[in-house]
Amino acid sequence: MKNNKLAILTNGIVKENPILVLILGTCPFLAVTTQASNAIGMGAAVTFVLLCSNVIISLLRNVISDKVRIPCYIVVIASFVTLVQMVVKAYFSALDTALGLYLPLIVVNCIILGRAEMFANKNGIVDSALDAIGMGVGYMLAMLIMASIREIFGAGTWFGMKIPVLADNNISIMTMAPGGFAVFGLLIAIVNKVSHGKAIKKKDFGCEGCPSAATCGQRGCDRVQKEANA
Repeated sequence: MKNNKLAILTNGIVKENPILVLILGTCPFLAVTTQASNAIGMGAAVTFVLLCSNVIISLLRNVISDKVRIPCYIVVIASFVTLVQMVVKAYFSALDTALGLYLPLIVVNCIILGRAEMFANKNGIVDSALDAIGMGVGYMLAMLIMASIREIFGAGTWFGMKIPVLADNNISIMTMAPGGFAVFGLLIAIVNKVSHGKAIKKKDFGCEGCPSAATCGQRGCDRVQKEANA
């Protein structure tokens, strides 16, 4: 039992890292990772929303009808995102300015909705909380590593502190979109190399676990499955 819960907690850090393995939530990942402080702020916000929404959805999983589960998930997630946004605006105005539009867009972050549908909807409160913490930590670590590389080489600073030599010889493209994509690809390659390709594996593209299955009537799933297995 303990080993199972530990596996749930650590699963999102490397084996199913939401960014570097599942490739979810990449828009804010590329946009706000120009400074390490922004990465910590976004990572903390996503982790909080993920934890709270997973717990609530797991608690209500036997009450929420399958026909309206996706709208219900979004309402729960939006409530916690609004709370986070209000706190950040009130006490962390600089972070609010830095994150901008990407803070309220946590509502539609694929990581949070995906974990609600794939895990919290099928498991108990404790397991759902552990899954959320693991995924949140994995997300934050990926953000921090990405932001640190880009800030150190692109601006010559780290958490705003100047780094000798690099401060006067920075590579400005690292803080731009091309630099972000380059570092992103490099990190994915490193994870793949370290795990010997075991972390990045083909996923099941069937209807089970798909958030849109209820609305599409499962049309075309057989075709998608055949293409995935081809």
